[in-house]
Amino acid sequence: MLAFDTCLDKTYVTLSNGKGFKNRIILSTEENYHSAYLISTIVKIFKESVMTPQDLECVATDIGPGSFTGIRACVTVARMLAQQLDIKAVGVSSLEILSRILGGDDLVALDARKNKAYVYDKGVLGAVELEEVDKMIQGRRLITDNSLFERFSQFTDDIVSYQQGEYELGEILAKIAYEKIESGASTSWGELKPLYIQPPPVTIK
Repeated sequence: MLAFDTCLDKTYVTLSNGKGFKNRIILSTEENYHSAYLISTIVKIFKESVMTPQDLECVATDIGPGSFTGIRACVTVARMLAQQLDIKAVGVSSLEILSRILGGDDLVALDARKNKAYVYDKGVLGAVELEEVDKMIQGRRLITDNSLFERFSQFTDDIVSYQQGEYELGEILAKIAYEKIESGASTSWGELKPLYIQPPPVTIK
């Protein structure tokens, strides 16, 4: 399985055989946003592993929410690979990935702007008003981002910003993808689509 994520603040590329993992993490630079390195990083990880795309049985990707450009990049590449190679394709929400970084299935709330947060809670996700999230996190362990860390710290001491630690998000993505395949989830590249929880801020007359 080849798994990759360009939706969050770094690019994660992971090659897995179901037992072990080979990982690469790419940061943004002053010249380019990290998602610009997705294809070249995939090529490098294949060369290092002495493999080719034809060895793949599945491709897995983060489908969002997150960076608009990052979501489009990884979903497009995943669809292209799965279609051309005729292999399985699995999409996983960035919120579900982050819910596993501490080994559990924790509450996740990321900045969605407009006084809202993208929330993942026991498999349910959506855009929720910040005041409602304040109530939800009472007594819960929360995973958030840097922009909301200070606000939510008022309501719980059991809080982590995923941007302040080093977590193997590529491996977590691959593990969740294996679980989805085993549970019978769709693996058709044609059904792999970006996850946009909120509608775009556009008014059509």
